[in-house]
Amino acid sequence: MTRAEEAHSIAAMRELARRRLPRSIFDFFEGGAEDEASLRENVASFARLRLAPHILVDVASVDTTTTLLGRPVTLPLAIAPTGGAGFGRIGSDVAIARAAAAAGIPYTLSTSATASIERIAREAPGRLWFQAYMLQDKPLLAALIERAYAAGFEALMVTVDLPVGGKRERDIVNRMSYPFRFSRSHFAQFAARPQWLLELARYGIPMVENLAGLDPLATPTSDAASSVGRSYDSSFNWGRLAVIRDSWRRPLIVKGVLRPDDAGRLAAIGVDAIVVSNHGGRQLDGTIAPISALPAIVAAVAGRAEVWVDGGVRRGSDILKARALGAGAVLIGRPTLYGAFAGGRVGAARAIAILADELVRTMRLCGVPTLDQINGDLVVCPGETSILTENANARPRASHCAAPSA
Repeated sequence: MTRAEEAHSIAAMRELARRRLPRSIFDFFEGGAEDEASLRENVASFARLRLAPHILVDVASVDTTTTLLGRPVTLPLAIAPTGGAGFGRIGSDVAIARAAAAAGIPYTLSTSATASIERIAREAPGRLWFQAYMLQDKPLLAALIERAYAAGFEALMVTVDLPVGGKRERDIVNRMSYPFRFSRSHFAQFAARPQWLLELARYGIPMVENLAGLDPLATPTSDAASSVGRSYDSSFNWGRLAVIRDSWRRPLIVKGVLRPDDAGRLAAIGVDAIVVSNHGGRQLDGTIAPISALPAIVAAVAGRAEVWVDGGVRRGSDILKARALGAGAVLIGRPTLYGAFAGGRVGAARAIAILADELVRTMRLCGVPTLDQINGDLVVCPGETSILTENANARPRASHCAAPSA
């Protein structure tokens, strides 16, 4: 049994990944924007929520199945898009996608992944979604979306919270610019992580395969990624989103929503699912945490679209808290990255299994044998001493829990 298989928590998996990677590479995936206030708040907001469990409920059998976009999943969970994963470990995109397929949950391929659309479809068949950054190169963007459609990807996820790249100061300190300009400090870090370095020497620098025009194997990451940072389309707007909605003939997901008025407008134009997200704290610092923004967005959407949340999920209990506040599912990024970096496909699968086991355990301890029984009365929100009244169960799910004021 490998160390990754023995990891007992996402935090333990993170530590395994940290020990394996050079600091600058680990920081690239771990870090957030500017002071990293949003990064910390994403996790802290979950920690502040408290549970008020039921007792004397038969929880011998627990059912975690649900549906996403009308199709069954084993868990209220999906893999969020994560770019550049091959830098942490060669083949991480495929490893995570295979682990997701084996677990019966969807996997989202990032535009800036180190595996092509076609490779993922070929090597990791399962429920596949494609995440599209809005690039200035409109023909390339259209070609990527068409390739995803041709490869059978079930849904398109449009990221809307990135008109420009955020200021990630860890990368500045570590001189992690694109194209890479390795300094003596980089080589010293790399030499201190010989396993990672030998793998890179054996397989070569990964490629951002989807951004190499229509040739998924042509351009090294150090070349392609440099154009991505300069190529976000800051003019992308509601009209352009409507064009995509009308041309994409499968479910459309919009990721990066924090305001209920925006969410309501998205539901009105026919978006199928909304991901409440602040990009993992990596772009705009100082934003509200997604879990705090969730209840108002659920209310604004009013069932017209599915509502999911990402950012800060590190425990199975976080999944239950998100469900209690109205999310149909959560998306995870860093947890499965840690797993893949620590142990490839086995590590990614272990990360999913940790969260699944913790979710089942939390459901049992809270007296809720099915996901549909997870309601807002299970959660005590920041600043509240108690939410329990005689008719607490009659209260609409998530309606009582507002964002913290401080």
